[in-house]
Amino acid sequence: MTIVGVISDTHGLLRPEAVEALRGSEHILHAGDIGALAILEKLESIAPVTAVRGNVDREVWARGIPQNQMVEIGGVSIYVLHILAELGLKPEAAGFGVVVYGHSHVPSQKVTEGVLYFNPGSAGPRRFQLPVTVGRLVVEGGSVRGEIIAIDG
Repeated sequence: MTIVGVISDTHGLLRPEAVEALRGSEHILHAGDIGALAILEKLESIAPVTAVRGNVDREVWARGIPQNQMVEIGGVSIYVLHILAELGLKPEAAGFGVVVYGHSHVPSQKVTEGVLYFNPGSAGPRRFQLPVTVGRLVVEGGSVRGEIIAIDG
């Protein structure tokens, strides 16, 4: 079993509760709107990080971060991007088991045509009345399930 921490929309704020929720992850995915390089550095102290650039990541430090990434973990192919509407492929045809995205700040997970679409919600500054959350993917035996974790803040 492999635990993958999933975080998005930190906007420069990495809450201690988010760090604690991600501890024990063997890999961390950041789905964009990072807000500061220090966020990625702190996450790297927990586990290897795969990150994508979000629409607010416009500073010099973010230029080398791709807009989408692909990673395989435990036999499951995962596509990571920030804005789901910008997904330019059919993940089921391309062999992806999971699409991880952010942007909306709304935690969500649903399976469509055999692909898990997973948004961990926002771990950064609270917007409106939305919860502050991170996510976890549990990969085991070539299959994956998602968990949304509410954090206080």
